[in-house]
Amino acid sequence: MIGTRQILVVDDEESIRWTLRKALEREGYRVALAADGVEALRRAADPDVDLVLMDIKMPGADGLETLSRIKEARPELPVIIMTAFATLQAAVQAMKRGAYDYITKPFDFDELTILVQRVFEIRELTERVAQMEASGGRPFDFGGVVGLCPAMQQIFKLVGKMAASDLTVLIRGESGTGKELLAKAIHYNSRRSARPFVAVNCAAIPRELLESELFGHERGAFTGASALRHGKFELAEGGSIFLDEIGDMAIGLQAKILRVLQERQFERVGGERSLSADVRVIAATNQNLEVAVEQKSFREDLYYRLNVVAINLPPLRERTEDIPLLVNHFLHLFAEEQRQEPKTVPSETLELMLAYRWPGNIRELENAVKRACVLAPTSLILPEHLPAALLGAEELGAAGGRSSFERMLSQGITGELSRLKQERDGQIYSHFLSTLERPLLLRVLERTGGNQLRAAELLGINRNTLRKKLRELGIAPVRGDEEQTEG
Repeated sequence: MIGTRQILVVDDEESIRWTLRKALEREGYRVALAADGVEALRRAADPDVDLVLMDIKMPGADGLETLSRIKEARPELPVIIMTAFATLQAAVQAMKRGAYDYITKPFDFDELTILVQRVFEIRELTERVAQMEASGGRPFDFGGVVGLCPAMQQIFKLVGKMAASDLTVLIRGESGTGKELLAKAIHYNSRRSARPFVAVNCAAIPRELLESELFGHERGAFTGASALRHGKFELAEGGSIFLDEIGDMAIGLQAKILRVLQERQFERVGGERSLSADVRVIAATNQNLEVAVEQKSFREDLYYRLNVVAINLPPLRERTEDIPLLVNHFLHLFAEEQRQEPKTVPSETLELMLAYRWPGNIRELENAVKRACVLAPTSLILPEHLPAALLGAEELGAAGGRSSFERMLSQGITGELSRLKQERDGQIYSHFLSTLERPLLLRVLERTGGNQLRAAELLGINRNTLRKKLRELGIAPVRGDEEQTEG
């Protein structure tokens, strides 16, 4: 977390302000208080305020009016609305005015804590992006390839390092992971950027036509060849050629690609004169080329010629921390295309997106966002606007992969690891065990009314072990009787 976050709590009930302040301070946040809209506006103007938690029903200027004025003054400041169930419609109206999310009263403090943490995680991503832009770099976005996860950052660094070279690149990854976008990024960040970028999908062109497509043909080379045709290698002269799905290329044509890489020469179909090929080759595949080499369906010598610089694009399910950033990216792209303001994705919609496994990867996510933008009648994208497959994402996550709890826990662990200082190396395992044990034991004791015997049975551990853990973690017995018995 960047610094210590400050939260402004706005509610006309003193007891609620006091309770929220204590709960949030226990989580390590700084808390400011306001009893009405007028005071909220004054305090929200403070640039140190990072989040506003505001009741929707207040005397004088109510939450909706105050929200509008806060967003006018500080559009980037996230506001969470607190509301009773009976005023849910007003909460939806608040979100249309720019609220980040709403939470209904009475609410669970754990639920509130998770929501606040999510706000700051997304805001931290935004701040990191702003810092990178301010430094003059674009490590988060190369030609539409968006990502802040460690794997994508390493890819961006690699692209930067080889920008000045003509090394052949092999991009590997599942369908929809953005291989062509990355190929364009490599080209447009190279010294060949002023020359053509030509893409060829080797799987989409019939095998008998692919050779002519790549190398061109002379007039009369075959039936129907009524005129000379320039191939993609000629059209890409001085630039880069992208051979997508090269694993589907016929073995005979692979030999001719190998000659281009080795000798920088080729002939048109039906031609006798060798032509030079001043092009950089970038290839991509979703196949396992090592297996293809063993099965003799892909040339081993071509494999080694292509695999000079290998880039493995991770599937979206392995970089879920990038989903909020990608969603925001596609929302703004669609808004630019339609010449309208970007729509908003509330937390319950984003949760479904985070829980889904995205078998179609980024391409599927982009289509889902565009579809939702079309279906949403207002500026708010609700779960009902998502494809049907996503609506069962929580159940799918629990049955076929990570549950929402496991995903949330994983994200928390990732964030904590990034905050740990290097001197903690060698203590990470014990640190996380103690961090997880304490809230678990507290919740179980709370559930059993402080009865240690029942708590030990529920946990499946010996009572003496439980008592030892409580002493180590500094948890005082809820009941004064050390020799509690059942009942």
